[in-house]
Amino acid sequence: MKTTIIFLFSVCFCGWVRGQVDRTVDSMRVVEAEWRVDSLDGFTVKRYAFGIGTLFCSAQYLGIIEIPPHSPRRLALAYDSVLTPTSALAARQDAQAAVNGSFFDMQGGWPVCYLRVDGRQRGENKPAGDTATLRKYYQHATLLLRGGRARLTVPDSSRIWEEHLPDSNIMTAGPMLLRGGQAVEQRGDRTFVTQRHNRTALGLKRDGTTLLLVADGRHKGKADGLTLEELTMVMRWLGCVEAINLDGGGSTTLYVRDRGGVVNHPSDNGRYDRQGERPVSNAILVL
Repeated sequence: MKTTIIFLFSVCFCGWVRGQVDRTVDSMRVVEAEWRVDSLDGFTVKRYAFGIGTLFCSAQYLGIIEIPPHSPRRLALAYDSVLTPTSALAARQDAQAAVNGSFFDMQGGWPVCYLRVDGRQRGENKPAGDTATLRKYYQHATLLLRGGRARLTVPDSSRIWEEHLPDSNIMTAGPMLLRGGQAVEQRGDRTFVTQRHNRTALGLKRDGTTLLLVADGRHKGKADGLTLEELTMVMRWLGCVEAINLDGGGSTTLYVRDRGGVVNHPSDNGRYDRQGERPVSNAILVL
């Protein structure tokens, strides 16, 4: 009963002050949180649960993989033509850790964004509406892996721009969240942008550190999820100067081999546990 009263008060109070909140307070809560830190071989895993009304007037559960610039760990892409959980894609290659990758067709199983893995094209950008030459909104950023290190770029408007790149490992997703340390303006007419969902993102710090972040969602009062604006702010507060949004929702998964597997709360089973993992088309691995 007491928890319910606190929750209702937080909802009402936050609804009243929304738009007037000093984001400095939120940024300090992220930076000064007493993260649960696991220092592993060449990378660090951080997790923290922000209670009801604590961050963005909401409850949030964030998980982070942090890979320093001189780590022996490298990133790789994984793909399967049959929808497969992120944890299984990671286990097949004995990956140290993984997050889900880019967007895919949940019925057919194929990627709906450009994907090239080890030199082989696995997916192409789905056209925007009836315009076969233009890309969809979530195809407006591209991840390139060169020597296992990430680079982020914004392609031109051509739907086939990535096809002309020489790199062996390319993943299109998006939109771009941060570029040159500045927030990228997002469209305000799409619930994909403005509503809170589970989110997965990749960011780069100025010193070359790579961050893989998941924000759980669809668990009201425990993990409410983030809007894209909120996700952008979190990535910037964590020190990123470049960041890309990846697939989210029920796909959002954080896998760490030496911590028992999935360490976040995927939402496809509707329960706040580790068991609700969604089969996906592709993933980003830490090898």
